[in-house]
This record gives sequence, C-alpha cells and structure tokens, in this order.
Amino acid sequence: MFERSVKNLKSWKKLESHYKHFKKTEMKDLFDKDADRAAKFTLSLDDALWVDFSKNRVSEKTMTLLMNLARECRLENKIKSMFRGDKINITENRAVLHTALRNRENKPVMVDGKDVMPEINAVFAKMRKFSEDVRYGNFKGHTGKKLTNIVNIGIGGSDLGPVMVSEALKKYWMKGINCYFISNIDGTACAEVLDKLDPETTLFIVASKTFTTIETLTNARTCRKWLADALGEPAVAKHFVALSTNVEKVREFGINPENMFEFWDFVGGRYSVWSVIGLSVAIAVGMDNFEKMLDGAYAMDKHFQEMPLESNIPVVLAMIGIWYNNFAGLHRYAVIPYDQYLKYLPAYLQQMDMESNGKSVDVNGAFVRYATAPVLFGGAGTDVQHSFFQLIHQGTEAVPCDFIIPAISHNEIGDHHEILLANVLAQGEALMRGKTEKEAAEELKKSGKTKEEISFLKRFKSFSGNRPSNFILLKKIDPYSLGALIAMYEHKVFVQGIIWNIDSFDQMGVELGKQMALNILPELQNNVYDLKHDSSTNQLIKLIRRMRK
Repeated sequence: MFERSVKNLKSWKKLESHYKHFKKTEMKDLFDKDADRAAKFTLSLDDALWVDFSKNRVSEKTMTLLMNLARECRLENKIKSMFRGDKINITENRAVLHTALRNRENKPVMVDGKDVMPEINAVFAKMRKFSEDVRYGNFKGHTGKKLTNIVNIGIGGSDLGPVMVSEALKKYWMKGINCYFISNIDGTACAEVLDKLDPETTLFIVASKTFTTIETLTNARTCRKWLADALGEPAVAKHFVALSTNVEKVREFGINPENMFEFWDFVGGRYSVWSVIGLSVAIAVGMDNFEKMLDGAYAMDKHFQEMPLESNIPVVLAMIGIWYNNFAGLHRYAVIPYDQYLKYLPAYLQQMDMESNGKSVDVNGAFVRYATAPVLFGGAGTDVQHSFFQLIHQGTEAVPCDFIIPAISHNEIGDHHEILLANVLAQGEALMRGKTEKEAAEELKKSGKTKEEISFLKRFKSFSGNRPSNFILLKKIDPYSLGALIAMYEHKVFVQGIIWNIDSFDQMGVELGKQMALNILPELQNNVYDLKHDSSTNQLIKLIRRMRK
C-alpha cells in the first residue's frame, strides 16, 4: 500500500512534464525518423500471439518513463504477491488465485498454509468425467435420452465467460451438442431459450456460488418448473447440476449433491471461466480443448511473471493505457476483434476492466484524485466500421483501439478473410496517418469537383490522424491462443489497478442497486401505499401499477 497519492511519485511528475513536451508529436513523424520502429515496438508469446504497439503516441523515452512508474509502484513485487497467494483483495481479505486454476506444472500454491492444488485437481477430474459422460451419452436424461442441449444459467462472470469462450471456440463444438445461456432476469431471455428446447434432451447448469443470486435462482426456478411440468419432479435430479458451494440450498432445489461442482473464494466471478464455471464449455468442446485453453493462459502467466517489464506484454499494454487515461486525458478505449467468433469479447472485457478498476477509493481508504478505469466499448469488425467508427476517425477526442485478428481463418470461404485482413490493417494505418486538407483537396479535384465544392468539402473529407491503436495478431482462434489472449487482458487490468493503488478484485458498486431492488419488489407486487423513496421513484412505482391494471 502507498501512504501517499500516486500523483506525488517522482516518476508520475516526470511523465506529466514529458507529456507537455510530447503531446503534439505526430506518430507518422516517429515512423519516418525510425525505420525499425515497428520491430522495436512489437512483442510476442510463442507462435500464438503478437502485439504491435508501434502505432501509439509513445517514444522510447515515454516507455522508459512509464516503466519507471511501474517500478516505483513496486509492480514486480505485487505480481509475485498475487501468484504466491497473498490476500491482495484487501476489502474481502482474500487471495486472488484464478491463476492457480491454470497452474499446469502443478506446483504447490498455498492459501492459509494449505496447498490448494489437490482440491483443484480433484474438481477438474470430476469435471472431466462428467463432461465426457454427457458428451458420449453415459449420463442420460430422465427418459434415457442423450442430453444434447446444454443451458448455462448464471449472471456476470458466471455467464459472460462461458458465453464468450464457447462462442469463440464454436468451431470445436462436438457435433450434436448445442449451448444456450440464460442470464437476464427479463423473462423474455428465459422464454426465448426454453422455446427452442426439448425437456428430454436438456441439461441445466445453475452457476451461483451461494445459490442465492436472485437473477440466477429466479431463472433456474422457471426452468425447473418447465422441466417438472413436462417430465415430473423426479426428472430434476437428472437434468440439473449446480456450480456452487452451498450444499443445502442445492439439495433443497432438488439437485443431487454428487452433481454439484465446487469453486473457491479466491476465484472472483469475472475470473471464473477457468474453473467449473466453464463446465458448459468443457461439454461443448471437450475437456482436452478446455485444458489447452488453460495451457495458453499458463504460458501468458509465465510470461507475465518472468519477462522484464519493458518486454512484458500485459505490462506494456497496461502502461500505455495509463499514459492515455492519466496523462493524455483519453478516458475511453475500444476493443475491436476482427473475427466473428470473438464477437462477445468486448462485453466480456467490459466486466473484466470496468468492474475491476471502476473504483474511486484507494487501498488506504482515501478518495482517488485521478482517473481510474476508462470506458470500454467495442464490437466485431467490420460491422462496427459502419457504426461507431465515424467517431473513432473524426470525433473530437481520440479513442485508443485494440484491433484483434487471426492470421488464419477457420472458414476460408472465397476472399472473405483476405478482405477482413485488409480492412483491419487499413483501419490502423488510417487512424495513424489520417488525411490532410491538402490531400483531400487533391482527391476532390481528381473527382471533378469545382473549386467552390473543393473549398467547402475538403475539411469534411480530411482526417486528423495521430489516433492510436494496438494490433494484436493471433495465428488462429484456437483454445491455446484464446487462453493466452484472455490472460493477457486479465494481467493488464491487474497492472493498472496496482498503478492506481486500488483493489481490483472487489465489486462493491454492484451491490447497492440490488439491495434497493429487494425493497422495491414487494411495493410493485402489493398495493403498498406508504412509499418512502424520492418523488421520482414513488411516481414510477405508481405509474407501473396503474399501467398493469
């Protein structure tokens, strides 16, 4: 913990001074002055992942100063602290050990003096057996039919992770297996899935650590009733499994405790896809492929622990993000995967980033006096080129972008992937170089426009350029590279939390609205007249009641 604000550190002050002198520097000038810039500013992991960060508003001096800040914040010690199981989640007094789930060398990992690896291995062995039993029809439904429709019921990390990973690895799904996901408390989400299913062939996975999450349990009870109405109460035990730690609640629901899979307090929700929360993924793609994803994440974990800060992929990306957020005043960034299989990655990273670092109190309990998590948004290219890219290219504020693309597509149909590659490469170059008014005028002249038209249109057709981006190149979207990619972003978020001196592993901000909803619920369901909210909320409750009569 720091006893003073990070803004008072010498390295922070030097970065502030450096930015004043550097802020008008053009990236295209940096490229013109250094023919080796791209090579100097590219890092890789194995043969699976490359990161080209050369199209950023940074120089070698900038990167040196940023790494000085990381060292003054004792980042290297903090990395060691997380991996050895120290209780770095200070508000909840917990270790942060999602990394233990992909500890592929099986080295001891101690929590409160106990090696947690035997428990982890036992749960994974149970997960392997169950997933294979479902895949190959050894675990059948109540009527003896194979379970081919897998429905994950969860919310937050218990939904976003499995949704994103299963979709990313859809090419690896076992033939005949289909995965569905229910998260939203809106009944439409539940009804839309149930309408597609046959009760005899459906397996429900209820993911809730406490088995009390209101959204998850409400959806689970609806699904339970749907199943029981069709097949009878005894069918529940053959069509529901639980990812939880609350044996009594699970048994009370009607699930056989033998079909309950455990996970631990040291695994936060948004980091839980590596655990049994990924059971739906394991059933769809097979436990071998699930473990290959763990292999990729472990490779990134080792890279993160062992590489010097200057050549450490998560650290470099994190510090560039600090540079923009805290010195350039750019408080948003976009993640654009140019691959349809990665379409849910931006939503997954929104939780990863903004739930982790959307904090305004530091680890000492003091209010922070600087920006923390930027707003993250994104979507799949090329679709988003026709939505928010207008703002990316010509908006009043630059938006740093992460472009992600595989060099090899799973679906080599015609020229599709070549066109996709050409688009993403062009976006990065266009954002960096832009187009001057003079260049725009020349183009307009060649198109036959009059002098008056050229004079009027040239500014509309020009682009400021000097807009930053990272280019993250994967060989292809496979379990190994996906694991490495997810772990890369996890560690990036961790590094930024260390710099901002905040606890990245709690999510207190999620609770207040949920608590207040429990008070409002009976007021909507019953004619309670003594409403004690603000006038707006009171009015809305009354209007809803009246409209529903």
